Amino acid sequence: MGLIERVGSGPVALDTACFIYFIEEHPRYLAALEPIFAAVAAGRMQVVTSALTLLEVLVVPYRAGDDGLADRYEQLLTRSRGLRVVDLDRTQLRAAAQLRAVHARLRTPDALQMAAALSARCVALVTNDRELPAVAGLQVLQLSGGT
Repeated sequence: MGLIERVGSGPVALDTACFIYFIEEHPRYLAALEPIFAAVAAGRMQVVTSALTLLEVLVVPYRAGDDGLADRYEQLLTRSRGLRVVDLDRTQLRAAAQLRAVHARLRTPDALQMAAALSARCVALVTNDRELPAVAGLQVLQLSGGT
């Protein structure tokens, strides 16, 4: 079963790595991600990510002086019709803090992604981070295979 079948009809949250792998056409992960981004572009699926993703994807292009790559990331995250970027407001910060309080090993960026996913009522979060804890109401799907 492919990733898009495991995700279902969505909405689905994507962590930062998914956007990096897609834009930079990572040979190992692109085939798994292309159907999701195609479904989003066709209006068949909604994806969600935290506003933190914009910050995270822009660091390396800015550091390298690659304005073209930075622009591609920004265009994808801010102008894709089926993509919702959840702003980091107090509600999101509180929810992330509550997740971290319950899951001691959960890092702040991951807690923010999970809080955004939960607030948007996502059915799943696609990640490559094997350290993410199970959270009620959110299926954590590994991009590289298992759940």
